[in-house]
This record gives sequence, structure tokens and C-alpha cells, in this order.
Amino acid sequence: MTEPTRSPAAQESDVEPEVEQQQADAEQQPDAAVPWAMQIAVRYDKSALPQEMSVCEVTARAVLELLADPRAVDGEWAGAVAAWEGMHIRKLVRRARGIRWDKAQSVPGVTVGEGPAQARAFVPGPVRPLPPEIDTLQVSGTSYPADQPSSVEDPVLVTVAISPLVDMTSGKAAAQCAHAAQRAYRALQRDSPDLASAWQRDGFRLKVIRPTRQEWADWEDAPVHIIDAGFTELDGPTETTRARW
Repeated sequence: MTEPTRSPAAQESDVEPEVEQQQADAEQQPDAAVPWAMQIAVRYDKSALPQEMSVCEVTARAVLELLADPRAVDGEWAGAVAAWEGMHIRKLVRRARGIRWDKAQSVPGVTVGEGPAQARAFVPGPVRPLPPEIDTLQVSGTSYPADQPSSVEDPVLVTVAISPLVDMTSGKAAAQCAHAAQRAYRALQRDSPDLASAWQRDGFRLKVIRPTRQEWADWEDAPVHIIDAGFTELDGPTETTRARW
């Protein structure tokens, strides 16, 4: 279920609309010295930990729901999303427990949940400074049980495969799955807009799998291949995920 945040009503202003738009655009111009990222919070409740595949799936769906949100298409989030997609796309997954998860819901973004697996994608922006509701959430070492396959039933339009050749924490895997899903969505919007719209109507339902080495080799012709730059967990450029439909 998607639970987007709501923006406060626009306030009256004496500034002309064209000037307001120029000011908004200027505020969203990236500072070359500060990288941008989409921050993502995943709920972490030790008493009811979801499976890793479920966390990866809701993380990807939260990102897609944000990208498809009218506020990101031609509303108040559009400038930030366009600026972020125009540079090296980064996503940082953070874990949030208890009250910190609740407080994170006040930061503009979109939440998607399936049972205990819940993720909130926030509007992209500079990696610093961050709102305190996000800055206090931990990035490294996020792990969930990974002993069960996806519970998503076929058929699905898009499937994301995680490379069996690399080891990643659950948080890293979720970010990489979201990269693959984002690339798939943008490709479908470009080449098959009817399919992209159908996927959106289906809540961007997708399946994440962890194939064997042989199965991974069979995915060589997948239209989406994600290569991680190696800035965090991985050592140098490494292929992490693939997506096909």
C-alpha cells in the first residue's frame, strides 16, 4: 500500500509566478561539490523482520511510486528529480526503528509496504545537510533474513535478478534493485508507454530473485544491467543487478 505524504497548501505571494519558478529552479541547481542522492528508509523491527527479497521489492516500488507521483512529474518535486536523474544516480538505504520510522514519515516522500516489509523513498537532494529525521538513520550494516525466495506471485511484468557473484548487505541489495527497477521503468516509458502505464496501475508489482550462477549467465541478454561504481561496499565497478520484462 502506498502512503504518499501531502504537501501544505500553497500560500499567497506577491512575487510574480515566473519569478517564483526561476527562484525554485535556482534552488534546485546542484552544487557540483556536493553529490546528490535519493535517501531511502527501510523499517527495521527486530521482532518482525521481513525477508530480504521483500525489502528489495518494496524499496524498488517506493522509488517508482515517487517517480510516477504527479509532484515528481510536473509538481513541486519535479525539479529535484530531474536534477538528480541528470547526474550519477545514487541511492542510500537507511534502516529506521520504532519512533525514528514514524518521524521519517514527515519528510517528503512516498512509502510502500507489504506486511512487515516497508520502505520510504524521499525526494532526492544533496547528501548534506540532511533533515535530522533522515540524518539520524544508520546506513551501513543493514541486513535481513535471506533464506526465503520472493513471495510475489507470477505473472509480473518486471523481474529483477541479484548477482550471485557478489556479496552485499540487504541495504545495498535493495538500493541496487531500485536502480534496476528505475532503469526498467524509464525504458518502458520511452519504448512501451502502454506497458509502463499498466505497470503503474498494478502498483509497480515486481519480483526480485537471486539466481544461480548458471541462471545468471542466462540473463546476459537482459535489457538492464546495473554496474555499481564501488564507492561504498563494493571494490570498484561491479555488476550487481539485471532486469527484464
